Amino acid sequence: MSYLRLIGVFFRLGALNELEYRANFFIQVFQSLLSLGLALGALRVVFTHTTTLGGWRQAELLALLGVYFLVGGMINLVIQPSMQRFMELVRLGTLDFTLVKPADAQLLVSVQQVQIWKAIDVVLGLGLLGVALAQLGAEIGVGQAASFIVAIGAGGAIVYSFWIVLATCSFWFVRLENILVIFQSMYEAGRWPVGIYPPWLRYSLTFIVPVAFATTVPAEALAGRLDGRTLLGAVALAAALLAGSRWFWRIGIRHYSGASA
Repeated sequence: MSYLRLIGVFFRLGALNELEYRANFFIQVFQSLLSLGLALGALRVVFTHTTTLGGWRQAELLALLGVYFLVGGMINLVIQPSMQRFMELVRLGTLDFTLVKPADAQLLVSVQQVQIWKAIDVVLGLGLLGVALAQLGAEIGVGQAASFIVAIGAGGAIVYSFWIVLATCSFWFVRLENILVIFQSMYEAGRWPVGIYPPWLRYSLTFIVPVAFATTVPAEALAGRLDGRTLLGAVALAAALLAGSRWFWRIGIRHYSGASA
C-alpha cells in the first residue's frame, strides 16, 4: 500500500507540473486525434479492397488498434519519460538523490516522471476497444476476456522490462536516446498483426523488440486466436524478464559513480 501511495504522489506531481502548461493539452489532443484518424483511414483503405487481412477481420483489427493506443499511451505516460529522466540523472551524476531515499530505487526511477496528457491515448485506446467489443458482440466470452487481461498484463511487464534494461545500460554507455527512438519506430509496426510481416521482421518484433507481446498477443486473446500455450509462454517470459531486469538493475547500480562518489 505504501508503494501505491508513492506512485499516486508521483502522478499528482506530474499532473501539477503539466497543468502549468495547459496549451500542451490541446497540442496533445490534436496529435492523438490526428494519429487516430490516420490509423482508422488506413484500416478503411485496406478493407475497401478485402474482407480480411492475414485472416483478421475489421472488428478484430480495430481491437488491435485499441490495444496499440492503450499500451502506447501507458508507455508515453510514465515509462518513457521516467526512463529518459533516469538516463539523464545517470549522465549528470545526480542519481544519488534517488538512491538515498527510503524506498526502492528502481520503483522511484520507474515512475518519477509523468506526462499526464499522454493519458489521452489511453482513453482513445479504451474507446476503440469498446467499439470493437460492440462489433464483435457475443463472440467474446469470459475466457477470452480473462485471457486478454492476462495477456495485456504480461505484455506490459515485458515492455517495462525491456525499457528498464535499456535504461540501465546508461551506467556503461553515455547516450542511449537513439536506441529509444528505434524502439518507438518499431512500435509503430504494432498497429498491424505481426503475422503479416516477413519472417525476419516477425521474429524481430517478437523476440528482439517485444512489440508482438504488447499488441498482437492481447488482441489475439480478444479475437479468440490465442492458444493456451502461447498465453503461458507470454506469462513465463514476462516473469523471466522481470527477474532478469531486476538482476541487471542491481549490477548497474554497483557500477554507478555519482557526484558524491
